[in-house]
Amino acid sequence: MIQHSERRYTSEDYWKLPEGKRAELIDGKFYDMAPPGFVHQKLVAKLTRVIGNHVEAKGGGCEVMPAPFAVNLNADDEKWVEPDISVICDREKLSERGCEGAPDFVIEVVSPSSRKMDYAKKTVLYLDAGVREYWIVDSLKGRTTVYRFEEDVAPIIFPFGEDITVGIYGDLEINMGKLLE
Repeated sequence: MIQHSERRYTSEDYWKLPEGKRAELIDGKFYDMAPPGFVHQKLVAKLTRVIGNHVEAKGGGCEVMPAPFAVNLNADDEKWVEPDISVICDREKLSERGCEGAPDFVIEVVSPSSRKMDYAKKTVLYLDAGVREYWIVDSLKGRTTVYRFEEDVAPIIFPFGEDITVGIYGDLEINMGKLLE
């Protein structure tokens, strides 16, 4: 993660980034985002499809948005992140700029350059912002760390190959091992 100078950046700076430049703005600092790899994108694509198909089949009102998609976590213009997948069930939070407030469910697929950010900084950000459920999918370690913040702040770790129930739905199970077959 490359961090820019000590200058405090604002939402205005975020929206002035050059076309195609991906970065997140957290507490006045920019964090560059490296391009994702094949396994990362395969997981994001399949997870988006599985969750989206479930929402559609159930007639749900949630939107499933893969990155790049801007999320202003506290709707305060100070924290702009791009989760790999955001599930937003309150359509009032959606605008032309992205999501204005915490999504209900966030998934981050770990890349070598995002490991520390996904496991440490973003866990606290998502908890504090009011995200209901947060998954960290780690293909290098073959596991998914699941936080169900409404129930407890302690994570549950699922090895790839084990079914994981999506907490915000209850009737959707996802198996990362099967998604990678």
